[in-house]
Parts: sequence; structure tokens; C-alpha cells
Amino acid sequence: MTDKTDKAPGGNPPRGTGTASAAAAGGAPHAIKAVPVRHYGRWISAVLVIAVLVLIGIAFSNANINYGIIPDYLTDGTILSGAWHTLYISVLAMVVGLVLGVVLAIMRMSDNPVTSTVGWLYVWLFRGTPVYVQLLIWYNLALIFPVLNLGFYKDEMNQVMTPFLAALLGLGLNEAAYMSEIVRAGIQSVDEGQTEASHALGMSKGQTLRRVVLPQAMRVIVPPTGNEFINMLKTSSLAYAVQFNELLKRANDISSTTLAVMEMLFVASVWYLILTTVFSVGQYYLERRYARGSTRNLPPTPWQRLRANLTSFRRPEVAR
Repeated sequence: MTDKTDKAPGGNPPRGTGTASAAAAGGAPHAIKAVPVRHYGRWISAVLVIAVLVLIGIAFSNANINYGIIPDYLTDGTILSGAWHTLYISVLAMVVGLVLGVVLAIMRMSDNPVTSTVGWLYVWLFRGTPVYVQLLIWYNLALIFPVLNLGFYKDEMNQVMTPFLAALLGLGLNEAAYMSEIVRAGIQSVDEGQTEASHALGMSKGQTLRRVVLPQAMRVIVPPTGNEFINMLKTSSLAYAVQFNELLKRANDISSTTLAVMEMLFVASVWYLILTTVFSVGQYYLERRYARGSTRNLPPTPWQRLRANLTSFRRPEVAR
């Protein structure tokens, strides 16, 4: 009598009998050698990029630049004062832009046609004109309004519109137009059901906005807000036009006496890189914190990413 377990239906041997018979015969299965695919295009592009970088390095090494004075001026008191003023005006302008941007976003989303129209006109005006022109308008406001008369306060406009105030108004009011769009997009990203549920629980519109909508909208608002602040650090260099003592003006003051124009521009560039790098790292961790409620796996930190890149250079193991 034939054993039914020896063959599968159709006369084919059951699965695994080939491997079992090979093992029984004493023949071990062959090791599978993984051969990585060679990407010759990557090597060619890498060589080309390195060649271009080498040529740029050779050109700057042969340029008429006194690199020796750059480290000395990096810690010069005048440059440090300019870096502090750059950071100071950037933070204050960003605060003005953020607060006013929230107000404008609420105005634009209002059912009141007057407030929504005024909010739209503000964004249209300040986004449609260069910030450099706005700075010059604020700085030269005394040409059309020689005296500032508010009823309870009266003074000459030249005494009121200082370089600091002109820079703060020019940068802050311009930033408010961009922040209003960011905040509006964040608020609109929250599902309307959240608002309806809050109203069903008896919350007012203000309570719903503060307690329900804005906390959820922060995941959308925070990343572009960080980018806007980093951009503000660089845009603050335009305050040089209104004679505010920020980093670029301080560097230019030194170059006018030492005639080291390019060297001072390099010094200013290094400080801008330092400031933007520090706040870029802070922005990354802030985004990572607000991403905890929306993603299961948090993005790796810079240290974790660096360690992963270093371990990726190891030779791949042979699959067996």
C-alpha cells in the first residue's frame, strides 16, 4: 500500500523534500553571496564635485586676502557689539511679527467684512513691497511728518524715529504679514469638528481658539516660524540702510578705516553662520518635540544621524 504522505497531489514531491534529501546526502546548501550594485555615476559626480571645490579653494588661496586678521576680528569688541545688536533686533522684530501676525490671521478669518478686508490689505501691502523700501520709508518719515503730534505726546519726528525704531518697525511689520499667513494656515489645518465639539461643550470662540485650535496648530506653525526667524537674522543686515549698528554696519565701519573690505565681510559672514546654525539646531529639537503627537517614530537627532552614517560605511554582511 502506497504511503499518501510521500507525494503531494499531482505526483509532485512535498515541499522541503529536496532540501531534506540534499542534507541527508551530506551536501550543505550553498552560501548566497550578496554582490552590491556598483554605482559608477556616484563616483563620477563625487570626483567632479571635489574637483570644483579644489579649484575654488586654490582660487581663494591665491586671492589678495589677508586671512590672518579674520580670527582676530571675530572676537573684536566692535564686531561682538554688532552681533549682539543683530540678535537683539531680530528677536524683537520676530516678537512683533508673531503677535501682530496672530491678530492679522484672526482678522482675515473673521466673519466681519471690515476686519477681514483690512487684514487682507495689510498682507497685500507689506508682502508686495520690499522690506528695504519699507525701512527707508520709516527712516525718512520726518520728510513728510516733521512733527509727531498724538495729542498727549508731541515731539520732532527726527527725535522719535531713531535708527533702532525704524529698524524695528520696518522688520517687525513686514514679518507680521508673513506670520499671519503661517498662523492662518496652521489654524485652518485643524479639523472643523474640533471647533464644533468645543462649541457643543459650551466654550466661546476665544476659549476654543486658545485651548483647542492653537495647541494643535502649533505643529504646522512652528517649523515655518523657525525658518522665518533664521531668515530674520539675515534680513536684519538691511537695517544697515537706516544706520542701525548691527553686524554688517559694524564690519563696514572697521573696513572703512582698515581698508580690509573683504576680510570684514568674511568676519560678518562667519558670525551670521554661527547665529543661524545655533538657532537651526534649536529649531530642529523644537520641531521634534511638537512631532511627538503626530508620528510614531521621531526623526533622529543630529548625533543619531551622524552615528548612523558612520556605521553605514561598514562592509555588508554575507547572507547565508
